[in-house]
Amino acid sequence: MESRSAILLSFSLLALLLTTTSAQLRRDFYKNTCPNVESLVRSAVTKKFQQTFVTAPATLRLFFHDCFVRGCDASVLIASPSEKDHPDDLSLAGDGFDTVVKAKAAVDRDSRCTNKVSCADILALATRDVVVLAGGPSYTVELGRRDGRISTAASVQRHLPHPDFNLDQLNSMFSSNGLTQTDMIALSGAHTIGFSHCGRFSNRIYNFSPKSRIDPTLNSAYALQLRQMCPINVDPRIAINMDPTTPNRFDNAYYKNLQQGKGLFGSDEILFTDTRSKSTVNLFASNNGAFQQAFVTAITKLGRVGVNTGNQGEIRRDCTRIN
Repeated sequence: MESRSAILLSFSLLALLLTTTSAQLRRDFYKNTCPNVESLVRSAVTKKFQQTFVTAPATLRLFFHDCFVRGCDASVLIASPSEKDHPDDLSLAGDGFDTVVKAKAAVDRDSRCTNKVSCADILALATRDVVVLAGGPSYTVELGRRDGRISTAASVQRHLPHPDFNLDQLNSMFSSNGLTQTDMIALSGAHTIGFSHCGRFSNRIYNFSPKSRIDPTLNSAYALQLRQMCPINVDPRIAINMDPTTPNRFDNAYYKNLQQGKGLFGSDEILFTDTRSKSTVNLFASNNGAFQQAFVTAITKLGRVGVNTGNQGEIRRDCTRIN
């Protein structure tokens, strides 16, 4: 009974913390200091997006990695030695970092805004903008985050989901950040754009278990396609689209792929093969509007995780280093 009470108390404190934090973030945070911050960021992000589509998945993934490790404080942007040196962050595409740097420069060129907008808020805005540019939903971004001063590779350990996680492991990690199973499934839908590397899933197509070299939950034709793209001795950094059908569009194809056994990671396919999450996958696969609505809810909640506000942290003059 005591342990149950302690658990209930912990969840109550977490809910209170999230409520307090979200109350400190607001849409119009910069209305008096940098009223056109959203248009400045959007313009810079659009220009970058037009140069390369990788801008979209790279920025979105950067936001997720940042929020899950030390909270949404732009600590992932700090130059080495930092979080970027951890193996789980080495695959983050440079275009995501470049997007934030260019957006920060655009904001600071406006004399009203110079050194008044945090890198954490710029990353949050840029993430919304790339989702829209890729065909996804628009949504209101809460602002008022401050930038963190600490970034270490060690802090990444055990804070990011692995490609072989099962449903319980996924739910546990997301729950620790105030996110529900539905939130987790909706955010996983971000895999509808972007890419991964052969080394992240090669065990599923070559050495899954003593009984089966190929993961039996994989569509057999898809597994053979993956083998062709990722030969056994290939460079493990070769990039493969996460969504084999519409890789350059933010849509609900990811969930349709899961129904066909075409989830690239085991942690993707488990969302369909586990009966506890299957109905949500089926809903999102059949109703893009339901997916988009759930995604907006989930990414808004993600943007509140562990934020610095008020006098906490700082507003970095250079997103890659502390002041």
